[in-house]
Amino acid sequence: MDSNFTSRPQKIGSEETDDLQQARLVLHNDDINTFDYVMEILVEVCDHSMTQAEQCATITHFKGKCAVRSGTSKEMKDLRYRLISRGLKASVEN
Repeated sequence: MDSNFTSRPQKIGSEETDDLQQARLVLHNDDINTFDYVMEILVEVCDHSMTQAEQCATITHFKGKCAVRSGTSKEMKDLRYRLISRGLKASVEN
């Protein structure tokens, strides 16, 4: 058997690939924040237009959650932190 191969493969650079993996930022409904506030934050943090922010806020209200942005896992985690720090509920899904 060649010494370069093992029976237990290891992930090389898995942390880097995890950060580059595509993910979705999901906004969750709450009973605390107003539509106007949620829309304002989506415009500020996610670069939404007012129309897009209104649509996402409406979907979140009626369906319980809405994917508001997609990109790399690292980017979505950073945006999630910004949403949470402003009092919204959000998660990152791969």
